[in-house]
Amino acid sequence: MPAPPDTSKTMKLERYNSYLRKLHSTKLLNASSKFLFRVTLLIALVLILFFTVNYPPLSDGTHRVPPLHRHNHHSFLSTSLFSGSSLVGGASWEKQVRHSSTPRRLNGFSVLVTGAAGFVGSHCSLALKKRGDGVLGLDNFNDYYDPSLKRARQNLLSKHQIFIVEGDLNDEALLTKLFDVVPFTHVLHLAAQAGVRYAMQNPQSYVRSNIAGFVNLLEVAKAANPQPAIVWASSSSVYGLNTENPFSERDRTDQPASLYAATKKAGEEIAHTYNHIYGLSLTGLRFFTVYGPWGRPDMAYFFFTKDILQGKPIDIYKTHDEKEVARDFTYIDDVVKGCLGALDTAEKSTGSGGKKKGPAQLRVYNLGNTSPVPVGRLVSILEGLLGTKAKKHVITMPRNGDVPFTHANVTLAYKDFGYKPTTDLASGLRKFVKWYVNYFGIESKTAKGTQHADESS
Repeated sequence: MPAPPDTSKTMKLERYNSYLRKLHSTKLLNASSKFLFRVTLLIALVLILFFTVNYPPLSDGTHRVPPLHRHNHHSFLSTSLFSGSSLVGGASWEKQVRHSSTPRRLNGFSVLVTGAAGFVGSHCSLALKKRGDGVLGLDNFNDYYDPSLKRARQNLLSKHQIFIVEGDLNDEALLTKLFDVVPFTHVLHLAAQAGVRYAMQNPQSYVRSNIAGFVNLLEVAKAANPQPAIVWASSSSVYGLNTENPFSERDRTDQPASLYAATKKAGEEIAHTYNHIYGLSLTGLRFFTVYGPWGRPDMAYFFFTKDILQGKPIDIYKTHDEKEVARDFTYIDDVVKGCLGALDTAEKSTGSGGKKKGPAQLRVYNLGNTSPVPVGRLVSILEGLLGTKAKKHVITMPRNGDVPFTHANVTLAYKDFGYKPTTDLASGLRKFVKWYVNYFGIESKTAKGTQHADESS
């Protein structure tokens, strides 16, 4: 009987081949895993770089207002911004911050101005710097109105050695960093979401800026050592449906006519709380319809000028009982004097590191012109300065939060820091129009109109 075939060699060969196949498969899997890991890591790094460098800009157009505070949910490191060639938080950036905020006069202030690229903020920053105070600006350059105007103001301030940090009030890490770098003596808080009518379409932007942003600033200020004295912009809008005339700081402010007014009133109550608990020195300033060169394009005098020159009709409001709407128009230079007067008389905060050590100063003042002027009269003055007749469309004032008149009693501000407005509406508008035609490069009738007005004054 034949011997059975020897299969041991065949089986060994098959086991060896099987081992090679498994080994090859394992190596291939390991290589694939390493490759996949490297690719994933590379993609992650690319995405991080992309979102860091190309973070959505704070302003990308005109007359649209996206959410104002796009950095509030990120850490300081993840929201590092470029300002010129200096990375926020870097050595060069800190050098700029310190240089800008260092006073040049004996016993000068070191002031953080929020909203420094805004209308009132830019004027106050220049005034403080010119008298020798240190000034550091903070602004988020949102596009509630054309950001190019804010950038132009920034350029003007830069020529006077004023550095503006581009950032948001709700970025707590950024604010904390600023207070760590600079021992501010004062804060002039002018950043806010402005506008009465716009609040009806975009209420959240007012809450984020005027309430949450203000609280965030106060939280950082209360923990600072030393605590700064804070002067901040409230508004004449807090008087709401008040019927007293003129408006006095003693009048009731519990009937706001708009969400904007309500957020400013909330700010006054919040200021009281932080003063009471933490010893922060706080002064609120109720501005009355501020106007002048470098003003806000959303204000009536500004867009009236634009529309008159372009031959477009303008809406002039009348009240529901057929009366003319009137405003206490206040020229920017007068408001700046009021802001500086409030800063100069602001007492030191009494807290340290978030703990109150004694009673602190708490004040509120009207800053107005004391002479209400019908809006129709404002249009007539502009017609003369522009050398062009307006196409007027008189309509009943819509119920959108506006009030029929404003009229400031400034007795208290005069008593406490000598506030006394000196610019009438005709003189102030002449200065505004002169700036307007120069800034926008407008010729012909307009230039002649302003020249004639200057000669006749």
